[in-house]
Amino acid sequence: MKILGIESSCDETAAAVVEDGRTALAGTVASQADVHALYGGVVPEIASRAHCEAICGVVKETLEKAGTDINGIDAVAVTYAPGLIGALLTGVSFAKGIAYSAGKPLVPVHHIRGHVAANYIAHPELKPPFYALVVSGGHTSLMKVTGYTEYESIGQTRDDAAGEAFDKAARVLGLPYPGGAAMDRLASAGDKNAICFPISHVDGSRYDFSFSGLKTAVINCVHTAGQRGETLTETRRADIAASFTDSLVRSICCRVEALYDDRGALPLVLAGGVAANSHLRRGLSELAERRGVKLFLPPLSLCGDNAQMIASQGYYEFVSGSVAGLSLNAYATKQA
Repeated sequence: MKILGIESSCDETAAAVVEDGRTALAGTVASQADVHALYGGVVPEIASRAHCEAICGVVKETLEKAGTDINGIDAVAVTYAPGLIGALLTGVSFAKGIAYSAGKPLVPVHHIRGHVAANYIAHPELKPPFYALVVSGGHTSLMKVTGYTEYESIGQTRDDAAGEAFDKAARVLGLPYPGGAAMDRLASAGDKNAICFPISHVDGSRYDFSFSGLKTAVINCVHTAGQRGETLTETRRADIAASFTDSLVRSICCRVEALYDDRGALPLVLAGGVAANSHLRRGLSELAERRGVKLFLPPLSLCGDNAQMIASQGYYEFVSGSVAGLSLNAYATKQA
């Protein structure tokens, strides 16, 4: 069964064809990173317009790469939530149009579930149940996946997501947007013990995350140095990046440790854009080794927003009977 997946939740216009939820036949991504770099972050209106301009060409190119046309597709899957509402509506509207015109089923896919499903493509042996940790620019979520379409929310961020904290820390350190990869490299050159940044805890919510205080701490650290007339040398910037990254990674790992203490051992799946961070991957790998559990990591190519993950999850949603009509709407926020 071949599923055409369409993803447009933020600043990537993507399409892919995936067979039986596990085999990626083709994928195309039109990135807007260079455009939004001028503003230091994603501008929703610009993103929406760019999706409108790119989506037809991206889908056409993907079908050509897969050696098929819309008639060879069994269903059209699309990200309907969460994300930037204008960007989501572009993808949903296009998917509804192409599904209706070709007489194909329309399958709504939650973006977070899609990130988890990227691991189904990378690891054919992966099957529920498992714990899933999704860490991205807009989300930090800890879930139990009991079935391909059955998710239990265990913990989530109360304020900033981890990826958002990375981007804001990168900006204050003078790194280019998007800041994740640059922060990763800079942190590798620094001393993680140079500065004691906070690790937050949420009262009454053992598994929930909070990164607002950590973000504020690194901003204050840089601003205080400027007010004192201190010059941020490359070594000092690297130390700040390393200390910030270490605190963020430990903040995530301590929640996962608590989960294993309380609810027992299951495999752990990492997903989302921040899953590309080498420090987080190493921290979770060490945790998994200590706990004697299997850790599934997506390849770097499937960490960021892509349509392979949407097509993969779309397959499981479709076989479970989740099909939408032309009244399908997009939602900026919605639980997985």
